[in-house]
Amino acid sequence: MNKYMQMAVEEAREGISQGHGGPFGSVIVKDGKVVGRGHNRVLKNNDPTCHGEMEAIRDASARLGTYDLSGCDLYTTGEPCQMCLCATLWANISKVYYGCTIADNGRIGFRDDKFDGLFAGRDKLGDYLTELDRAECLQLFDEYLNMQHKIY
Repeated sequence: MNKYMQMAVEEAREGISQGHGGPFGSVIVKDGKVVGRGHNRVLKNNDPTCHGEMEAIRDASARLGTYDLSGCDLYTTGEPCQMCLCATLWANISKVYYGCTIADNGRIGFRDDKFDGLFAGRDKLGDYLTELDRAECLQLFDEYLNMQHKIY
């Protein structure tokens, strides 16, 4: 498993074990160094924008002292929803690696596919989004399905 995706999975596990939200963890890497981390904190913060990718972008921006994350790559356990995908583009993140797909997100109760259908456009991004370590991330999603958690 890619070491950065492993870190994203660990970040997600930390969040779900504490009841912060769904199994979505992210890390942002620049020049081989992790500069941002985040996991879903929607339930913890009562804020629908606290997705793992958004939290990692906020963390990286604060650590680097800039809103421009050019040269950074994002690793995340689930394919980004439309909100997070747009945020990666606004932040100038160079590349996004994701584990589980939008369809996998739906399998565990999230409605990303609904918004993806409304806004579409992923096909226009070329190789900006790359699937990585899906099998390992599916194990994480299965753990989440098998534990008691709040549906939101």
